[in-house]
Amino acid sequence: MPRTLAEYGRYREYAEAIWEIEELDIPVIQARIADWLGVSRASVSEMVHRMQEDGLVTIGDDIRLTDDGRHLAAVIVRRHRLAERFLTDILKLPWDKVHAEAEVWETTISDQVEEAMWAALEDPQTCPHGNPIPGAGYRPPKMKPISAMSPGETRPLERISEELELDDEMLGFLYSSGFHPKADIELVGRDPKGAYTVSVGGKRVGVGEFAADRLFVAA
Repeated sequence: MPRTLAEYGRYREYAEAIWEIEELDIPVIQARIADWLGVSRASVSEMVHRMQEDGLVTIGDDIRLTDDGRHLAAVIVRRHRLAERFLTDILKLPWDKVHAEAEVWETTISDQVEEAMWAALEDPQTCPHGNPIPGAGYRPPKMKPISAMSPGETRPLERISEELELDDEMLGFLYSSGFHPKADIELVGRDPKGAYTVSVGGKRVGVGEFAADRLFVAA
């Protein structure tokens, strides 16, 4: 079995995807991983079976990380989200531009650098998009998606799903439209086709059902 992060390299994206799908409290199945990563189902099948052989996942009705797999995923996700926070808080990049950069950083951050980043950032709890940093001890508030809000209801935005971060255009739209964590979101209405109209900072913005299911407000 591989013992170092370098040896785990070929599994990094898959372990990270499984962790992030689990965060949405939905079953982790091969088709979902394929959609998440934008790869073929055949590729996913081959890779998860290799991960199973190396003791990183179990495969049943759904796919679950073993203790070794969860450790790998936690390290990668933690360093990714720390990198995003460092890029925004220290280097002052806008948060819609940091996801792709952090994907590079997460593979090169050493234990020593990670420790220094924690100190420089003064023990951050979440990434700039509101997703919890593994190991930070963060206890998120109760949340619900915008799609579960009632017309006229106003709630602070708590979290932008990692799934939305995979779409650079979507992140740019959310950033420019004011969907920043802690911004007050009012649900104005929903049309029969599933589009939602919300008010963000007094500005009305339309979001589709896909995004409305993945933008979380305080419950």
